[in-house]
Amino acid sequence: MSQPTVAEYVLRRLSSLGIDRVFGVPGDYAFSIDDAVEKVDGLSWVVNANELNAAYAADGYARIRGAAILTTTYGVGELSALNGVMGARAHRVPIFHLVGMPSGRIRHLGLITHHNLGDTHYDRYQPLSSAACCVSAVLTPDNCVAELERVIREAIRQSMPAYVVIPESDGYAPVIGAPVEGVPLRQIKRQRSDPHELRAAVDLVLRRLAAASNPVALLTALTARYGVACRAVELITKAGLPVAITSYDKGVIDESLPNYIGLYGGRRSSPAAVRDTVEQADLLVDIGGVMLTELNTGMWSTSLDIGRAICIHDNWVRAGEKVFLNVAIDDVLDALLVEVPAARLPAIARPAPLDLVGAADAPTSSATFYPRLQRCLQPGDTLVIETGLAMLHLNPMLLPAGVGAEAQGLWGSIGWATPAALGVALAKTAGRTWLVTGDGSHQLTLNELAVMGRYQAKPVIFVLNNGQYGVEVVISERGHEYDNLAAVQYHLLPTAFGCAGWLSAKVSTVAELDAVLERIATHDGGAYVEVMIPASESEPLPDAVKDAGYKLRTPQP
Repeated sequence: MSQPTVAEYVLRRLSSLGIDRVFGVPGDYAFSIDDAVEKVDGLSWVVNANELNAAYAADGYARIRGAAILTTTYGVGELSALNGVMGARAHRVPIFHLVGMPSGRIRHLGLITHHNLGDTHYDRYQPLSSAACCVSAVLTPDNCVAELERVIREAIRQSMPAYVVIPESDGYAPVIGAPVEGVPLRQIKRQRSDPHELRAAVDLVLRRLAAASNPVALLTALTARYGVACRAVELITKAGLPVAITSYDKGVIDESLPNYIGLYGGRRSSPAAVRDTVEQADLLVDIGGVMLTELNTGMWSTSLDIGRAICIHDNWVRAGEKVFLNVAIDDVLDALLVEVPAARLPAIARPAPLDLVGAADAPTSSATFYPRLQRCLQPGDTLVIETGLAMLHLNPMLLPAGVGAEAQGLWGSIGWATPAALGVALAKTAGRTWLVTGDGSHQLTLNELAVMGRYQAKPVIFVLNNGQYGVEVVISERGHEYDNLAAVQYHLLPTAFGCAGWLSAKVSTVAELDAVLERIATHDGGAYVEVMIPASESEPLPDAVKDAGYKLRTPQP
């Protein structure tokens, strides 16, 4: 049997992880990769509207499937995708970014080509694209097998993107060496532990848990990236621990669980009592590693005593001033699951659903929209949350049983959610994908609707139209011309972009919203609803609150 080409081998090996789609934009120097997608069984193309959208879509797909493939051409393509790949790195999402570059013959002859700066420095983009990834490699027929195994191991071990360059001439050449047969991601162990450090870490955690009278857990979204979210939930359930999440962690836990107490974020905790429950606990079990950014801590208003905390990170554990190294999070959780005594959950207050308000003739608003959305979500659904005002409402909202969520609060690149919803929808095998986005964010990437139509994705999309960058008004002030948006008739876009069979509507009253939600419940296709929201809702924050986040004012003596 003839050897596969380098490009074919790379795609075949990556598809064995359980990846069935390749996101990207074709380009001349990447033709060896582009062609190979059509030759590898089990893989199919998703040709995105542009490379940035492709990176966002790959991010969404990887959050469901565990990893994704993104392909772009040299220079202009890879740099266009860079923001999306960097966001995946921030959120610990493995994306294999495959880039085609000019042939080795062109480079050795010193020829000048397009997609360059008019010189013969053909490797100048590699440091830029590599910076968005945890590992990189330039593949040749000779090193392809060994280098690809190194790339795969590091991307999965660190749960971050990988950058793979394939010169076009080498991409069409046969692999030299024995190909490796891969296994699905779920069968791969990310990291291995030092037995002595692991035993010491587990013993300390057990002793601290036994001594605690009112312990509380914080569960982070990183446990999902590391593939251990279910085990973390098993542990806190067996140990009888009340558990909270931060705003960056929305969707990591089934919020119908009896030990879920709500969102912790200092003065922005929801319900407000969560703040005291977490900060007054005599033991805080942090599983995954809480992100202490301003948006995740209520403008740094949290008060977490590290001396009362056990922090279980991906490959290390901290308890006070004691640090244990080379202990994989799955091994720590597995050992604790076996050895921790079963305990009864104390009586705790649970978050309540949003109140259903608004008469039929009342105008649509945040107060009337979000409670109705909450009641529409069903087990198995995934809610995609765009950065902006929507996340301020959706993060504290109690998700119904079995509903997941994905967001990009840390990187916070507006426009991410629309292509990410495409990736999520194509990755899911059951349940609906729901997207809530503001009109300002949506305008950046709404051309991806055409790709949704082309590949018959069926998300339910709500575009909240207030005619402005509402979140910018909240954190700044009214009256800036740059906060006003171009007027778009959003509800007309699905038809224009070829989204056949989609339900599309514009609603401005509660009665219209209720009617369209009733239709969506029985509609088998995609849905796109433009919801009018008053611009007056975007009320600038008090100066003191804004300064807490931006630190612009001269401190008073």
